[in-house]
Order: sequence, then C-alpha cells, then structure tokens
Amino acid sequence: MNVLVKVCGMKLEENIASVALLQPDFMGFIFYPSSPRDVSTSLTIEILGKISKEINIVGVFVDETLENVLAISHKFGFKYVQLHGRETVEYCKTLGQKGLKIIKVFSIKSEDDFKDIEQYNDVCEFYLFDTKSPKHGGTGQKFDWKLLEKYNGQKHVFLSGGISSDDVELVHEVFRKFSFIKGLDLNSKFEISPALKDSDKLEKFIKSVKKNPQK
Repeated sequence: MNVLVKVCGMKLEENIASVALLQPDFMGFIFYPSSPRDVSTSLTIEILGKISKEINIVGVFVDETLENVLAISHKFGFKYVQLHGRETVEYCKTLGQKGLKIIKVFSIKSEDDFKDIEQYNDVCEFYLFDTKSPKHGGTGQKFDWKLLEKYNGQKHVFLSGGISSDDVELVHEVFRKFSFIKGLDLNSKFEISPALKDSDKLEKFIKSVKKNPQK
C-alpha cells in the first residue's frame, strides 16, 4: 500500500533534522505569521540543505500574494506549494505556469463543501481535505471521514484533520475503500508542543501505515 506521508508545520532546526531521518514523502513549512508554526523569519537555506533530496519540501501559504509565493519558493527551491486560503483557479494556474506543483486545501464540513472543487482539477497536483475551522489547519480537530463517501471527484487527495497514532487501522480501511486517497498530512497530533514533532511517535506511525494490511 503506497501511502504518501506529509509531515507539516516543521520549524525547529534539530527537530527538522530528526524528522527528515524518517524519510517522509513530504515536509511542510508554513509561511503564515498568525501560525505558531510560522517559519517566515527562521527558516534558512542551510537548514533545508540538510534534508534528503528524496523528500519533497513544501511551502505552505494562506492568501499570500503571488509575488511573495514565487519569491519565497525561488529562494528555498520549493517545487510544491500548499495553499490554505481562498486562492482562485487563476492564482493556482499562474503558479503552475511558473513551474510550481499545487496542493490545494479545502475545508470540509458537509457534502456542500465539495461543490465546485472540480474547477481546480487542471491546476493542482493534489487536493488536501481538512476539517472546517476558523483557523487554517493545525487545529487537531478530527475530520469526519464518512464525508469521503460524498466526494465524486477523481483528483488524488491528501487527508488531514486530527490524524493521530491511534488511526492506523482506520487509515488502512480508508485507503482500501477510496482509491482517490493517496496521502496523509500529519501535524498537531504528533506534537509535543506547537511545531515540535514527536519523532518516535511519527516513526512508529509511518512504518505502520506504510505496511500492507492483511486483506
């Protein structure tokens, strides 16, 4: 079972290094001053340079200007950007034309929140479904996974929203049932404190979810 794992909200240099040793498929760095995981003033090229090239590094933004997203992505060499705000199709298209791959986040609370998502199909690499909240991610609020039955799209999806170390069996069940689910976005439930990830807990979870479950 090819479960892609993204660990988001990385910030602290030693913690970044320890999590990178676990070889997640993606690591996310948040450029949003309102977040306790914001790296706008702390991330350096040297820190990222120590991460294996096999790990996809993702810049995470919320309603940021195109100019800033492009400048930051160029500075740090991001190939992926994750967009958590009200970014339009045209906005995403412009970034794609500049060579960036887009992970577009959609906050889901009911079936109605899936409406009009398909308009982003041609401008995004992945969608990410998170729990609807006034905050932009990292809330730890559990996603209602039953809502996935209401999604009729074909775009590959990362699943977020309060995923914890207790969810291994549920993850395997969801991956068996929904072919469009391709990855997991891990954040607050694997933290000792905001931005400080528990490497041991992450290691056990990543190994468990990447194992092929018994049919």
